Amino acid sequence: MASARRISGFPTRAPGSNERPSSRDTDKEEIWKPMLDSISSGKKLPEKSLLVLGGTPETQRDFLESVSTDGPNGRRPQDRGKRPPVANQFALGYTYQDVLDTDHEDTLARLSLYLLADPSPSFTPLIKPYLNPRTIPNMLVVILLDWNHPWLWIRQLRDWIRVLRSLMVSLDDASKDALEENTAVLQAKGRNLIGEGSTAMEDVKVPMGPGEWDETLGLPLCVVCQNADKIESLEKERGWKEAEFDFILQYLRTILLKHGGSMIYTMPSAPGSLQTLVHSTLGIKSLLKQEQLRHNVTDRDRVLVPPNWDSWAKIRILGGNFEVQEISEKWSVDIDIPRERAQSNGAQADGEALESVDGAQTPTSQQEDVDSATAIYEKEIRDPESDFTVSALSKQGNGVEVTSTDPQIFLTEQAHILEQFHKEDEKEAAAKAARKEADPAARNWLPTAASSDADSGVVEEHIGPVQFNMGGIQVNADEMVKRLQDREASRSSEPKATTPDATDPNAMSNDKLMSFFSGLINKGANSPARGS
Repeated sequence: MASARRISGFPTRAPGSNERPSSRDTDKEEIWKPMLDSISSGKKLPEKSLLVLGGTPETQRDFLESVSTDGPNGRRPQDRGKRPPVANQFALGYTYQDVLDTDHEDTLARLSLYLLADPSPSFTPLIKPYLNPRTIPNMLVVILLDWNHPWLWIRQLRDWIRVLRSLMVSLDDASKDALEENTAVLQAKGRNLIGEGSTAMEDVKVPMGPGEWDETLGLPLCVVCQNADKIESLEKERGWKEAEFDFILQYLRTILLKHGGSMIYTMPSAPGSLQTLVHSTLGIKSLLKQEQLRHNVTDRDRVLVPPNWDSWAKIRILGGNFEVQEISEKWSVDIDIPRERAQSNGAQADGEALESVDGAQTPTSQQEDVDSATAIYEKEIRDPESDFTVSALSKQGNGVEVTSTDPQIFLTEQAHILEQFHKEDEKEAAAKAARKEADPAARNWLPTAASSDADSGVVEEHIGPVQFNMGGIQVNADEMVKRLQDREASRSSEPKATTPDATDPNAMSNDKLMSFFSGLINKGANSPARGS
């Protein structure tokens, strides 16, 4: 039957005709190409980018592990092949990750990660090629901070914000337009009022409060405070109280409110909702499960502040004497781009004074106000090294360097000093010998009155009177000699008919005793003098 016949869609030719199909017929035949193109475009993975700033190669790898971990349960996806290498040892690093769905069967997006640990102006131009109208709507900036050094956080944030601002002003006009459009999208994201039945009222937008989005970057910003498990050690070892932890949290929230940023505390054993925060900010949605971000500002080691959630009123709830408005205003001055950095990125063509984005004069890097937002933070959260005297020494880099004298120079100086002392000793010895030669009485074993008085004074000053033990009785030699002298003087004053006989045993006994005790005094007086 004719109705059962198959009708071909290809053009027909008369039998025996050698004519080729026309171009119109050829177009009709290319029905498969559009179909294949539509299928291939449907399978094309969305490309997302993460610009990871700060940290060290080790902490950057910890962040990559946390991002690839599924949710608060800490379950890692199964490796479906060889894991991509991480090149982050030198300058700008790179790696990538495939974002898998909840069942780990479908790939939701390809995540490219650019890693930079040093805010040096020499490295920042490496980021510029990756900021263009195609990548800007799909990029998230992550700044890594470490709880091992919380006293450095505000200075690190200031340096990285300056890097981003200097890059933004150096982009071409098309990229700047993309930044403005992206900012409008970010400001409106998640600001809908919630009506009855927990449904968002899309037509009613929550107005921005004071201090919100004052310093737009054109890119979403997320601050990740790693190693939150160190909070306990700061409390035990350094005596930190809740006031210090609340102050740090208030400071970070005030700064991030100006940039429309978010923040989260993580630790290697519990990454928390880091993956959910990153994916929701980039617009990566699971086809099977929708993760909801829940803010947390009460658990000091599990803080999570989603974007467009915070406000000055919520920051003040933590209490204390924190001046949120003052810090917010001072931060705008701190992040002005230094003159030399803007010139290195091509933001200034002439030699005139550089003006910031808001038109204010930009201070140079050498002119740092002691009343700046950075200085106020570092005055409250002090570096432990500054509390020791070693901090007064010359500091360069990450260590302490002390300029010491060369060993040969030091030994030469000591040799000159010893030689001078030796010459002084020789002069003193020569002077003593000359005095002995000039005074014949000094050569006798009995000391002269002058030398005896001088030597006895030195001896008595240092060792006291000469004493010895005689038959179990402590005898003072000075007192004994004085008694003998008094006895001899009394005898000599008595009138005698004849001169005492030299053979008199009493007289010989007194002379011997006097000579004995005088020898002891002389020996005791001269020995310390020679030793000195």
